[in-house]
Amino acid sequence: GNKRCVRVREGGEVLDTVTVDRGCFSCALGGPDGRTLFIVANEWLGTEGVDDSPNGQVLTVTAPSPSAFASRTA
Repeated sequence: GNKRCVRVREGGEVLDTVTVDRGCFSCALGGPDGRTLFIVANEWLGTEGVDDSPNGQVLTVTAPSPSAFASRTA
């Protein structure tokens, strides 16, 4: 599970989903125009293997909308 990042509108409507091949642990919008979604992901081996998994990645995807912060500062 958790092999995705979900964009949700206020009220709970799912707008977009990005699915990857490993667990997503964190995501944030950034980049010069606020449209780059950065995803921190790793294969989840359970708590026993947390120190033994060299498969962590930072993935990027272009988002359909900039972050709210980017649009306020542009």
